[in-house]
Amino acid sequence: MTKKVAVCPGSFDPITNGHLDIVYRGLCVFDKVIIAVGHNPLKKDFFTTEEKLEMIKKSVGDNPRIDVDVFEGLLVDYLQAVGACAILRGLRVVSDFEMELQLALMNRRLCSKVETFFLMTDYNHLFVSSTIVKATAAAGGSVEGLVPGPVLDKLRENFPKMTK
Repeated sequence: MTKKVAVCPGSFDPITNGHLDIVYRGLCVFDKVIIAVGHNPLKKDFFTTEEKLEMIKKSVGDNPRIDVDVFEGLLVDYLQAVGACAILRGLRVVSDFEMELQLALMNRRLCSKVETFFLMTDYNHLFVSSTIVKATAAAGGSVEGLVPGPVLDKLRENFPKMTK
């Protein structure tokens, strides 16, 4: 039997508990999920790719059903290279859906075999984004409970005035 592999792509700058919730819930449908760190040329990253990979790997631990990787170029090319059948994405609000629908349709146009699966974000993570996490930490606020422990530690390194 062929394993069903999904790729959960993103810039993950940094990864949040909302991202991880989507990955773990995706494991209910897929045999394996690859968290694929990509660079979005429209965004300015705070963390390096190496820092992101380290935080993500520490956050997911030794789960044999989750891989962490980096990709460049077209996502559909990456899916074909790793033998994945689907893209896994989370949706928080209506504006997420509008953009994600456009991306899903473009990916489908580029490769008709690619399916995109959307999961609604858990209500506990509805307002959380990497941008809000960084802005809150930079301003000295607490982001505890919004990000996994390894990310919280890295944020505290970068923003020493962040409240505990």
